[in-house]
This record gives sequence, C-alpha cells and structure tokens, in this order.
Amino acid sequence: MQSVHDILADLWAQAGGKPASLEAVKLTGAEPTLPSSFRVAAAAQAGIAATGLAAAEIARLRGGPAQSVSVDMLHAAIECRSERYLGVADTPPPAAWDAIAGVYKTGDGRFVRLHTNFPHHRDNICKLLDCAPERDAVQAALMKWKGEAFETAAYAADCVVSLMRSRQEWLAHPQAKALKALPVITIERIGEAAPRGWPNGDRPLSGLRVLDLSRVIAGPVAGRALAAHGADVMLVTGPALPSIPWLVIDTGRGKLSCSLDLKSEEGAASLRKLMSSADIMVQGYRPQALAALGFSPQDAALLNPGIVYVSLCAYGYVGPWAGRRGFDSLVQASTGFNHAEAQAAGVEGPKELPMQILDHVTGYLMAFGAMMARARQAHEGGSWHVRVSLAQTGQWLWNLGRLPKGLETPDIAAEAVAPFIEESDSGFGRLRAVRHSAILSSTPAVWSRPSVPLGHDAPEWPPRI
Repeated sequence: MQSVHDILADLWAQAGGKPASLEAVKLTGAEPTLPSSFRVAAAAQAGIAATGLAAAEIARLRGGPAQSVSVDMLHAAIECRSERYLGVADTPPPAAWDAIAGVYKTGDGRFVRLHTNFPHHRDNICKLLDCAPERDAVQAALMKWKGEAFETAAYAADCVVSLMRSRQEWLAHPQAKALKALPVITIERIGEAAPRGWPNGDRPLSGLRVLDLSRVIAGPVAGRALAAHGADVMLVTGPALPSIPWLVIDTGRGKLSCSLDLKSEEGAASLRKLMSSADIMVQGYRPQALAALGFSPQDAALLNPGIVYVSLCAYGYVGPWAGRRGFDSLVQASTGFNHAEAQAAGVEGPKELPMQILDHVTGYLMAFGAMMARARQAHEGGSWHVRVSLAQTGQWLWNLGRLPKGLETPDIAAEAVAPFIEESDSGFGRLRAVRHSAILSSTPAVWSRPSVPLGHDAPEWPPRI
C-alpha cells in the first residue's frame, strides 16, 4: 500500500512537477482517521498537499524564497467536510438534505439514491413518480419500478438519481470501461499563446484572476483554495440558478460574487469581458452546456490566448454517461463505494463514505491542476485545459487500497475539531469555519475577502497592483 507521500509524488509527476520539489513537503498523522474501509483521509491529505506544493512552487517561480509545506492528516480530513463545521452567528448547520433525498428500495429489491436538494430536481421526481413530496409516498411509488429502469427513466425526465451498483457491476458498465485508462487529472495544451509573466504581489497567486462558474462543492472548493493563496476569484452565478445557501457561505470565503444571465446578450457580454482578462476559468457545468452558449475551452482560448480553463463533470468526458448529471453521493452509489462500504460494515443497503470526499478532493485537484497549468504557461506559453471528474477521482481513490479495520475507527470528536476552527466576519454574520490545512512557511494561506451573498459584487475585476 502506497504511503501518502508516494500518492502525492504520483500526482505531482502526472502534472509535470519536478521531483526535487517534494522534499519541501511534511505530512503528519496516520491512518485510519475516519470510520471507513477506504483511504479517505489519505486522499484528503494528498490532494490538499498537492495544492499547497503547487502554490509554494509558483511563489518560488515569482522570486520568493523556498518554503516548506506541511499538511496534517486530521486537519485535512476535517477540511474535506468543512460544511459540517460551519457556524454562522452561532447558528449550527441546517439539515444537509431535502426531505425526500436519500435511499429507497425499488420493486426488484434494488436500492436507488435520489438527489433532490434543488427544487426542480425534487419536482421532476414527484412528477415522474406521480406522488407527493413525502418519503412514504416516494417509497410506495418506487415499489412499482425496477431499479435500473427507474434510473434510466429518471435521467430522461431531468431527475438526478443513481442505482446502487456493486463494484463488479460498475466495472462491467460501459462508462467504467471508458474511464479505465484515464488518469485522475489531465492537463492539455489547447492553443498557442506567448508566455505570460506574473503580476505584482507578495502571495503565490497575487494578481491572478479566476472565474468560478460552479456550484455545490467541488468547483467552489477549487475557487476557495485558489483564493486562499491570493487569487482574485470571481464567483459567477445566475438569477435562475438554484443554490444551497450553507455551501455558498462555506465555499465563498475569499471570493467576489456577481450574477449574470448567460443566456442574455448583456450577461454573455459581461462574461466575455471578465474572461478576456482572466488567468484561470473554473467551471462545473455539464459537458457542452457552456459550449452551447459560446464559452467552451476553445472559445475561451480564442478570446484570451494563454488562459487556463478547468472543467469538472460527474462521470467523465468520454463514454455513454459523459453528459450525465451527478453529485458526489450519486457517484459513490453508482461506482460501488456504497455497496463495498456496506459489505465491510456488514449492513444491508448503501453505506456512505464519512464525507463527500469525491467532491472535496476533486476540488483540490482542480486547483492543483490550474496552478500547475498556469506555471507551465508562464514557462512554455500556450492555452491550457485541465479536466477532472468525480468518477475519475473515485477510480483513483479505489486504487489507493482498503483499510481492513478502518470502519472500527471512531468518528472525529468535537474537541478534536476545535483547534482547526477560525473566526471571521462575513456578509452573513460572524463565521466559525475550518481554516486551510496546507501550511506554507513563508506565504500562509488566508482568505482576505469575506464570504458574501450571491451577486454581491459588480462583474468587474479589482485593479492589479
């Protein structure tokens, strides 16, 4: 079984990092940290360490001193479920899920998971099942369906669901076969451009402009990580887009926030203006959704040669499910994690991983890829496209191996979390939130902007120093 340092070394090599840079990394803590048969804490530590090391490398390329990067495993695991520990004006987190979200049995004895946190997804489920938005009514309606037939019909009806599959079932699926040869992250040159220098500033990403067109967890975590190292991050939402307020607050730390209707001429023009001087664009729309509006990676590279464009999707960019909607909980169910964890625990039905690790680690991999691509741009020139998916992260996590007695580990106690909490003001009141776990010795991570309500700011970049 690989050590976390070796896992990090593999990620670093995939992204083109120099092996000597790894000498600066100090990883503390040991597995198991959370109750799981999977190496979730190792994945958290390696992903966050990769972002910290990339930031330190950029700081050095900008003329700063060499510095150490330290990441504690417990802290990293806590950060990868940061939404659980957020407090706003002494208010604890609300319920994480909609009333009818979750696991149900179907008439053939299979299990399906429904994701209904967005109202239109909930409404579509109830329309398909012809039932009231109540758990008992949904369960009764699902007993008339076979699991796989329901999954297929639900996606056709713009619902977001998954059938729980065993690992063997998933590996036999055409989508798993399409992903098998793909790495956890790809960084590709997609256009020609002159190398860009670095803006003024004393932090790793000072003066770099990042467009964040994402929602929920993975993409927003990427933007939050880039903001922690000094980037100017502009979160772009839309007036018709639903959101999950608690996640907006937690992942909005360090960001500006504007609202644009990308289907209007005015909104599209504003995004093009922002994009024309951005360094990095992070987006979590379904494949081809932004392309249909004129904002594909190739469009961005033509508008702004030298840009780094980061794409996130659920199930990957190849295969029959390439355009399929999905969230962490659904990908866990589809790809065998919930079934395997339940088997390890000796329970019937799906058993979730102890955090939405696919989301969080994918977010850090996005930030890592963005920084590594930007460093290559400064040296080689070109426009760059970074691609990740929750399913590819899941494939990577599975390949890290299992912990035979991992589920015997107690969950993290409240008193163990307390040392990693910081307080700050925000546009929502006083926040208590998990601070960043990658500790850089010369340029410590900090969110210099408070979390603000969606659409708080004008769609304009702050001036560079």
